Amino acid sequence: MTVDESRAGDLPVRHVLPELRAALEGTGGAVLAAPPGTGKTTLVPLELAGLRSGGPPRRVIVAEPRRIATRAAARRMAWLLGSRVGEEVGFTVRGEHRPGRRVQVMTTGVLLQRLQRDPELDGVDAVLVDECHERHLDADTALAFLLDVRATLRPDLWLLAASATADTAPWSRLLAEAPVVRASGTTHAVRVVWAPPPRPVAPPHGMRVDPALLSHVAGVVRLALAEREGDVLCFLPGVGEIGRVAAALAGLPGEVDVLQAHGRAEGLDAVLSAGPRRRVILATSVAESSLTVPGVRVVVDSGLAREPRTDHGRGLGSLTTVRVSRASAEQRAGRAGREAPGTVYRCWTEAEHGRLPDQAQPEIALADLTAFALQAACWGTPDASGLALLDPPPAASMAVALRTLRALGALADGRVTERGRRMAAVGVHPRLARALLDGPPRAAEVVALLSEDLPRSASDDLVAVWREARRGGSPAWRRETRRLTQAAQSAGRGTPGDGGAGDDAVAGLVVALAYPERVARRRSGGYLMVSGTAAELSRDSRLASAEWLAVAVADRPTGSASARVRQAVVIDEDVARQAAVPFHQVEEEIRWEGDVVARRVERLGAIELASAPLPDADVSEAIMSGLRAEGLSLLRWTPEAVTLRDRMAFCHRVLGGAWPDVSDAALVETAPSWLDLPRLRRRSDLARVDMAAALKRLLPWHLRLDEVAPERITVPSGSRVRVDYSGDQPVLAAKLQELFGWDAAPRVAGVPLVVHLLSPAGRPAAVTADLASFWQEGYRSVRAELRGRYPRHPWPEDPRTATPTRRTNPRGPA
Repeated sequence: MTVDESRAGDLPVRHVLPELRAALEGTGGAVLAAPPGTGKTTLVPLELAGLRSGGPPRRVIVAEPRRIATRAAARRMAWLLGSRVGEEVGFTVRGEHRPGRRVQVMTTGVLLQRLQRDPELDGVDAVLVDECHERHLDADTALAFLLDVRATLRPDLWLLAASATADTAPWSRLLAEAPVVRASGTTHAVRVVWAPPPRPVAPPHGMRVDPALLSHVAGVVRLALAEREGDVLCFLPGVGEIGRVAAALAGLPGEVDVLQAHGRAEGLDAVLSAGPRRRVILATSVAESSLTVPGVRVVVDSGLAREPRTDHGRGLGSLTTVRVSRASAEQRAGRAGREAPGTVYRCWTEAEHGRLPDQAQPEIALADLTAFALQAACWGTPDASGLALLDPPPAASMAVALRTLRALGALADGRVTERGRRMAAVGVHPRLARALLDGPPRAAEVVALLSEDLPRSASDDLVAVWREARRGGSPAWRRETRRLTQAAQSAGRGTPGDGGAGDDAVAGLVVALAYPERVARRRSGGYLMVSGTAAELSRDSRLASAEWLAVAVADRPTGSASARVRQAVVIDEDVARQAAVPFHQVEEEIRWEGDVVARRVERLGAIELASAPLPDADVSEAIMSGLRAEGLSLLRWTPEAVTLRDRMAFCHRVLGGAWPDVSDAALVETAPSWLDLPRLRRRSDLARVDMAAALKRLLPWHLRLDEVAPERITVPSGSRVRVDYSGDQPVLAAKLQELFGWDAAPRVAGVPLVVHLLSPAGRPAAVTADLASFWQEGYRSVRAELRGRYPRHPWPEDPRTATPTRRTNPRGPA
């Protein structure tokens, strides 16, 4: 059986097939650059298999990044041969296998499973890894594994990397400078029409796309139908947006069919075959290069796409809406010029186009790497350092992935465990594999549900979604359920049965086992996850009264501190404890939190389960933390204590040496030496501390504070006046009449006192550090000002010889 040339037509790639064969025969590896629609996905595998030119028969594997493209490629090749799928050409996707004798088309994920089971690819002569330019993580990984196989086990294996773009140098270098074969497609001019919305629309925010933009896209589709001939291919970011634009196009004339092309779409034959009527095909990025859609003369591009994002700090992963790259925009536009001159309507401005990134980021830079790390570990290189990758995995993402695998029991001592190998063999994300292997038999139904992206319109009650699937679930879900059931039986299930548990119990356990860090408990204003992330349900959620939730799907809107729960199951505390046991801890918690907290706490991660006080715990460090946080204001500072501290500070400042530092910082750090910490239990105890007595404990026995910095000094009148040490210099404040006859104030620790001379009413009359000079020069003016105001007080002509007194003068003014 060979290719029916009448059906193949003059596909451009046929002209480079001799060159391609020569390259593979010469080096065993090659890179093929061929635009979409040239035949690289369909004619080249048939050529390699000897089904076109009658060459030697070979068995060929074709690896596609998407299931939709896998099925379409197999059907197209079978049609070119005039046969049926399952004869010469077959395909394998997760949950569905149609064997082919010569060519087997499979998703890159299935190819990874095949390589793990059979690294030598026994019986396979050539592998074509298609759409390399899309930089899907599975495709990058599969190519790295294949290069390893060629280098160590199968030097005879032909390896062909195929790209729809002209930038092939990276793959040529990766394949040891493999030859590059280029096929020029039949391209026609594509006119660009800039069709931005008439009014500004909100930029994409997480998964949200402004409805005004979608309405505008629908309007542009109608305009394109009116202005141009041929079918219209409209690019939108996701299934939800396709549904909304389809609804907006519901009133199109009867002679126009509106079709959908995305990963979950059924009945794609109508999309992949030109029909008798005009068509509008609403598609995701799958139609950029993975699918050839005939009859298209017009492309309407929303300019949006979806990329994975992982919030490693919160353990949340999701898709987010982004602007397309210029390379993707060119790929999309090229679809309009495949068969004849066409037109692309871009729903943005030419200026905005100039600001788009050149290329989209590779998936390895954005995605959750847990499944990738498990594949690498099973291959023998857990950190992926031994893999030939175009881009290395980000170190932080890889560290999180390896930590997750260790928690799941898939890695130990840096190597994959037997459990890890069983998890990898299941063919779903390691988290879901864990739930499948450790959960009850009906876990397969829930895991099949979670292994696909649920529609945005789905209820947040996962049990309700599950029951709806059982009533009228898609064939794909039923196939995947059967596959997972068989996989769990083959791998050996950890739990023998579910004991007749209800749907809520089964689904709750499955979700909690898969995502233990997303187990959540009610708290004021929402929920708190084991991971420490706050979570919120929608206002009208039927789950809102639950005390505990197992959260299956959640994302975090941009700018929000809380996760938004998309799907969850009500659970009880027993299930939470069972599933999140790696996060269970009981610890003594002693800290300062406005007061001393001393208790024994039981937690699941960030969720507190129970607590009890610790009456006999040593809380000294908590007291110290309180002092460091709130300062010495926690203590009671009596006037006596303040005065004592000022005297000690003066001595430290002037004399240094053994005199202790009593600044705030120093007192806090030396608190254990002057505070009786073992006797202090709470904040109120600090307020009762006798600070004067405590400070005296800081003074060494040989220091005589009363001699060096006396609290009071006797003045000539006989009064004992307090010295103020709070300033830079000590201050003595006394009434002027009490200092008569004093030629000079005494020094304190060698520092002269600053004398504040007070009026009889106790108000400052003069300030001096040189009393003798004041009597000689300043006293006369003070006397003149005050003697009339205070006539009953003595105001002698010569204060140096006058008698000091505390009393008034009964004889009248001097």
